[in-house]
Amino acid sequence: MSQALHPMLNIAVKAARAAGAIINRAALDLEVLKVGSKGPNDFVSEVDQMAEQAIIDTLLEAYPDHGILAEESGRARGNKSSEFTWIIDPLDGTTNFLHGFPVYAVSIALAHRGAVQQAVVYDPTRNDLFYASRGRGAFLNDRRLRVSKRTRLSDSLVGTGFPFRKGDNFKRYVKMFEEVMQGCAGVRRPGAAALDLCYVAAGYYDGFFETGLNPWDVAAGSLMITEAGGLIGNFTGEADYLYQREVVAGNPKVYGQLVQILAPYTKVIKEEETPAPAPAEAVPAPAKKRGPVRIRKAAAGDDAPM
Repeated sequence: MSQALHPMLNIAVKAARAAGAIINRAALDLEVLKVGSKGPNDFVSEVDQMAEQAIIDTLLEAYPDHGILAEESGRARGNKSSEFTWIIDPLDGTTNFLHGFPVYAVSIALAHRGAVQQAVVYDPTRNDLFYASRGRGAFLNDRRLRVSKRTRLSDSLVGTGFPFRKGDNFKRYVKMFEEVMQGCAGVRRPGAAALDLCYVAAGYYDGFFETGLNPWDVAAGSLMITEAGGLIGNFTGEADYLYQREVVAGNPKVYGQLVQILAPYTKVIKEEETPAPAPAEAVPAPAKKRGPVRIRKAAAGDDAPM
């Protein structure tokens, strides 16, 4: 990379490449991997765990006072009270990886007081490094990223992800999918949300939407999009998406059109939306007797009524 990176971003790149090396070595012999399950269709391999450990070791060696939020180990390591939190997915697209389907990535983001400041997404199969620092742009290797310039959803390519965990509302998703698919030029589902978001930032996709995502799936990719000139939010178009398990992103024009389609399907719950108890049937109050109305005569210099 020709440009000087923020020191914290440099450490994240080092951690991502270390994890990528572990993943690439394991990809040479998938048959010997030990694979467990966190639930129906939700797999975890020893590679996920080894890659996550390498990432956390690298980050905490440089920043021992920082917090950690990781997919496999949660907040078990790091300083739980720190204002800085590294949000980590050591292998986004585990199912793809286990089948030898080459669409998966390492995702690392650094949040300060809840706002993502640094981000890295590393695709080890293509040696593609996406990275961003808040206010300094998003890049793929040494190329500056910009979202696409398409203005109509009907001309747009949209990425998505299918709900796959037990308890996900598949019927709700199918309705959303049908509406978006009929309104755009095409829909793609490769199976790694961190890369999908980077593809929006790079202009490969014009938009993206998915439900059921966790913070480590979207944290790094979200900064890529905003630094590339795009927008990301929940289905109502608000910035509260990291912990809401629904996300929509795109260039500004396509984003607005996707929000219009997806808003009726939002699951975002806000305290102010709690319905108030229905008021008792109102009894009309007796009308008050009005006295005579005195009209003031306009004095000289007063504005005349229009």
